[in-house]
Amino acid sequence: MAGMEQTLLLVKPDGVHRNLVGEVLARIERKGYVIADLKMLTATTEILSEHYSEHREKPFFADLLKYMSVGPVVAAVIEGSRVVEGVRSLSGSTEPTMAAPGTIRGDLGRDWGNGQIENIVHSSDSPESAEREIAIWFK
Repeated sequence: MAGMEQTLLLVKPDGVHRNLVGEVLARIERKGYVIADLKMLTATTEILSEHYSEHREKPFFADLLKYMSVGPVVAAVIEGSRVVEGVRSLSGSTEPTMAAPGTIRGDLGRDWGNGQIENIVHSSDSPESAEREIAIWFK
């Protein structure tokens, strides 16, 4: 079908731990997108280093890898028209306090005020990133 694209959605360990996987996926499906592939795994350092390679030299890189490997992650390939843009909009701002009500992060994310932020999900930021990220998580 013309105009169809794919994106990667990750329900991060904090979302899995808080039993929010069903809520997150239900929001995606209610929007009319299709879950084309789905799996749960505990991410390896190899997967995370490849996924977050653009942050490798940043001071928060080690903490990011630690945060993303504390428990299982749910990885999903989502399909639909303008799905990259749509899932990003559903996800909301990466900062839960600033995320709009009605978005995944606005409704479900937490900022503990001590530098610890739980923003529940990751979604690809472009069709090119989606293609790269899907190849990493769904080898």
